Amino acid sequence: MSHSESETRVPMITNSRRKFLCGVAAAGAGLAWMDAESATKTHSRSSPMQSPIEVVRRFCAAWSNDASTVELAAFFTDVAVYHNMPMDPISGKEAIAKNFASFIRPGAPGIESIKFRIINIAANGPIVMTERVDAFKTPSKSFELQVMGIFEISESKISAWRDYFDLSQFTSRMG
Repeated sequence: MSHSESETRVPMITNSRRKFLCGVAAAGAGLAWMDAESATKTHSRSSPMQSPIEVVRRFCAAWSNDASTVELAAFFTDVAVYHNMPMDPISGKEAIAKNFASFIRPGAPGIESIKFRIINIAANGPIVMTERVDAFKTPSKSFELQVMGIFEISESKISAWRDYFDLSQFTSRMG
């Protein structure tokens, strides 16, 4: 095989391998088949091609990576609604950011970090459901809380987020 034959075959093999791997990843995530080019587009934060599941995965990862409240709020539309079901809903991106700042890094009640561990994730169009374990770290202890979350996605942004959890379980673990 000549050097030029090798050069022409490698990109074809790589492209084929990429398509295969993207197809496997898409099938495992319950998504439609995508080629290497569209898979690359879904991994860009600003891409309009992001699937609702990818938006939610990135958002949960941002919490786990200790993103700032400004970075977390950037995932929301300007008129989004955030509702921890045991409490009152919060409307608007700015109010959501202020709410996040009121309980994380550093603020009362002293939560230093929250890590989201997704157990299951499913989507029906723009609606994404997560079964999660949220791991909280305070200056004196760590604890976990089981949470079900519903996200509504519009143009690669969160337009609504509702979390369902046992408030008494959370408050008893916070101490």
